[in-house]
Amino acid sequence: MIRINEITDKVATYIDKPDLELIQKAYIFTAQAHLGQTRLSGEPYLSHPMSVASILADMQLDEATVTAGLLHDTVEDTHTTIDEIEGLFGEEVADIVDGVTKISKMSFESKAVAQAENIRKMILAMAEDIRVLMVKLADRLHNMRTLDFQPSVKQRLISQETLEIYAPLANRLGLHRTKRELEDLCLKYLKPDVYEQIDQGVASHHTSGQAYIDKVTGLITEMLKENEIKGRVAGRTKHRYSIYTKMLQQNLGLDQIFDLIAFRIIVGSLKDCYAVLGLIHSIWKPVTGRFKDYISIPKANMYQSVHTTVIGPDGERIEIQIRTEEMNKVAEYGVAAHWQYKEKGKKGSNRDAERFTWLRQILDWQRDLQDPREFMASLRIDLFQDEVYVFTPRGDIKELPEGATPVDFAYAVHSKVGDQCAGAKVNGRLVPLGTVLKNGDRVEIITDSHRNPSRDWLKFVKTARAKTRIKQYIRTEERARSITLAKEMLEKEGRKLGVNYAKALKDGHIHKLAEEFSFPSVDELLSQVGYSRLTPRKVLQKLYAMLHPGEKLTEKLAEDQRKAAEQPTQAEEPAKPKKGEGIKLSGVDDVLFRFASCCNPLPGEPIVGYITRGRGVTIHAHDCTNIKGFEPDRIISVSWEGVEDKPYPAKIRIVSRDFKGALSQVTALLTSDDVNIHSGSFQSNVDGNAVMEFTVEVKDLQQLYGVLDKIRLVEAVTEALRVS
Repeated sequence: MIRINEITDKVATYIDKPDLELIQKAYIFTAQAHLGQTRLSGEPYLSHPMSVASILADMQLDEATVTAGLLHDTVEDTHTTIDEIEGLFGEEVADIVDGVTKISKMSFESKAVAQAENIRKMILAMAEDIRVLMVKLADRLHNMRTLDFQPSVKQRLISQETLEIYAPLANRLGLHRTKRELEDLCLKYLKPDVYEQIDQGVASHHTSGQAYIDKVTGLITEMLKENEIKGRVAGRTKHRYSIYTKMLQQNLGLDQIFDLIAFRIIVGSLKDCYAVLGLIHSIWKPVTGRFKDYISIPKANMYQSVHTTVIGPDGERIEIQIRTEEMNKVAEYGVAAHWQYKEKGKKGSNRDAERFTWLRQILDWQRDLQDPREFMASLRIDLFQDEVYVFTPRGDIKELPEGATPVDFAYAVHSKVGDQCAGAKVNGRLVPLGTVLKNGDRVEIITDSHRNPSRDWLKFVKTARAKTRIKQYIRTEERARSITLAKEMLEKEGRKLGVNYAKALKDGHIHKLAEEFSFPSVDELLSQVGYSRLTPRKVLQKLYAMLHPGEKLTEKLAEDQRKAAEQPTQAEEPAKPKKGEGIKLSGVDDVLFRFASCCNPLPGEPIVGYITRGRGVTIHAHDCTNIKGFEPDRIISVSWEGVEDKPYPAKIRIVSRDFKGALSQVTALLTSDDVNIHSGSFQSNVDGNAVMEFTVEVKDLQQLYGVLDKIRLVEAVTEALRVS
């Protein structure tokens, strides 16, 4: 087990006059708190917080963070309280420990929700103090190192969560060493066979031998000396997980992966970085498309370096990274290299805080997400994707995920700019909003105050911020539509049942009714009706009972029917259909309806209506196969009435012998019957038949089947039918 003096010795190497007594005090407290507890390996539990503190010291974090690493499990696993931690070690340490403490006593409906809430709380704690995540990552790294003692099922679950959340977060913070180790450990437990194959393959690969590393290192070192450039060179084999992902992405075998070795050249100045790059390219041929300059445009995690891949000695591909000592420190320790704590109680300067714009963006959109599982899905989107850097018209840099579009850019500028995005210019040229942005593009957004987010944008936007804002707008619009639909349904159903909904609303009875149903407002009650979670009759029955205590609506309806039966019947003149209405909905006015594209119902055929949540009523043909999967309570009776004189779409398929003029015969018949062809396709099969599929526009069902009958009379035609 690690000793406390090993930890304090590490801290003393990078902090001038460190408060080692605080760390010693935390060690004694932790040892007493965890006394008698053991890990699954059989080791004393103290070995875990000691290892976490040692990892934090390796990251060169301050005394408060190392102290919190020692104490991080005391509140969860012992009788220690946060107040006790604060009293003994101060508010700063207590805040970090509180942020790291797991949510073990909260009740969740599922493990997925529990995990999501855990991660959400961690993100919030990170906003207050990034050191919370540093301790959490050190905790997870040591748990992954000792995962052998967990059951195999738990090994996979922990590894999957680590790969999806913690490794990407480490990457975001620039903790590349931590990220690489986490990924390799995850691969070991998630795909042990693949890990073993890559591990053995790398060991036996001829470019991974130390002799080759020494050869290339010697050549570069000699080149630096000849050009009087001070620097050092190091070579290493790429980590296993990066090799695995490359094999997957490019569908390659291990023997086809050539650049298994990466060399790092550390020099004294920025000028020397580009000088060395030129020298490297002068002795070895660079590989096209494999040059990246992260010095002029740093990554969001502060990483800076020049990357190039060249054809090195013996014709092998090698990757070379060139950076300064300061850049190398950031590359190894990431956020820890910049997160300074010059005074007790201070959590970093404003300049340091500005480095974490991505973290603030996560917080911006997470506040709008009530469902924790949706939050997790959005978090994965933002953490996993590579970055692309684009410029505003003023020259400011915006970092977006790879594949981002002008709409993503608009929301990155401001949520209002995104909501009102009407067009975009990329490098001075108008482009579609779904255009994929590339590194270095200059983007200008054209706004219109009358423009609103479109559902279609969800098909191409990449950032969680854009997706969240668009979905939020759609939900608001759907809610408004559902409320409008509910009012129509309640008023119409109320007239049939003798209940005046409008008067009840004016008199305040609907507000009381909402309370009866335990809804906070009338709008919430109406939205539930519009979404078909409550039927209009159920609401009106309760309203009637409120207006007429002791009397049931069902009894009144039975009495009304009895009286109507006793009255002599009189012939009634049938009501004339109103021109242009098109559809009659039982119990609902003809508002907020649309025709289903799956079956394209036509005037003259039996139809049904289906209440679609937030989108009104969708009209289907009565024999549409999709109806089988519908909720019966949301299916309503509808009929054609006063059909509007306009074309309706229908899909048809015609099969005939493949001969010259077949297509022209069919289209001539369609034209002669005044049937317009909206779109179509023609395909010749190997069996000598031709298949023609058209979307045509007809007035009604009678016209459609009339023209199909004529087509069937053509001698070469073997089949002519309507399809859906």
